[in-house]
Amino acid sequence: MKKTVAIALASASVSLGACATMQPGEPATEAAGTLVEKELAVPGFADFLAIDGDTVWTTNDGRVEQWGVDGKLASTVMPRPCGTMAVASGSLWVANCPDADLYRIDLDTAEVQTIIATGIANPKGETNVVSGDGSIWVPSAAEGAVARIDPATNEVIATVPVDPGTFYLAYGLGALWAVSSDAQSLQRIDPATNRVTGKVALGRQPGFLAAGEGAVWVQEQGDGTVARVDPATMAVTGRVPVGETLIYGDIDVGGGSVWLRTTEDQVFAVIDPDTLEVTSRLGEPAGSGAIRYTPAGIWTSAHDNQTLSWWSKPD
Repeated sequence: MKKTVAIALASASVSLGACATMQPGEPATEAAGTLVEKELAVPGFADFLAIDGDTVWTTNDGRVEQWGVDGKLASTVMPRPCGTMAVASGSLWVANCPDADLYRIDLDTAEVQTIIATGIANPKGETNVVSGDGSIWVPSAAEGAVARIDPATNEVIATVPVDPGTFYLAYGLGALWAVSSDAQSLQRIDPATNRVTGKVALGRQPGFLAAGEGAVWVQEQGDGTVARVDPATMAVTGRVPVGETLIYGDIDVGGGSVWLRTTEDQVFAVIDPDTLEVTSRLGEPAGSGAIRYTPAGIWTSAHDNQTLSWWSKPD
């Protein structure tokens, strides 16, 4: 199923590929364009996403699945995958909520390579597993801890004390970034010392975040805003009003823009990182889900509709 959605690109630095004169990450120059949504039926509860080349992995009921634009490619059974996944060291790294452990799955064979006892801070599943500085990072205890795993040994090599209720992570701009919804804080973690080196207060119910395009971007879910934080000074340098709420949705960065999966008003919104303007709102509301940017297009999930969507420029 394909849907053509008109969008304004006047001031957005957006690169969605499929254009021979543009390179990945190069700003779009046309005043207006279209994205074509290709909708894939995915039975179950397709939710969190991780990019693997020109394919995407999604969590689902009792399994993780690999999808391409033409359909499902692989499936791996596990008790209950939860939260954002990481692709690194030839593997997919997935939190498993019931047993509070981390699954390592081979990207080529889709077979489980090992299971690591890390602890999972939020058994409800709103959490992140991320990669960075040669390690895998997992929020591992609700009391306030992040586990660092060495993919060469599959062992926890450090535990970083953080604010209680730290469930959300992102890696970028030379640091690990951690959000506590309970403490309403963003924490900067230095991977060289495994210590928190900065902190800033956030708005109501902060959640998912992304690091890139010159800043750290945090959903303030209860306020319906996205906060822009300077990575050096740890100061909030602006806020983008998007809607009444962002519970729960998702966020990503790339191609000169911030990509925000929303739960009301539209499927996702595009934010200019310099002007803090919402430059585009795409799709009809589809409940909660995830979003991931690639230079060729955008992946979104809508678990309430049992779909994945691939958004790209028309051929």
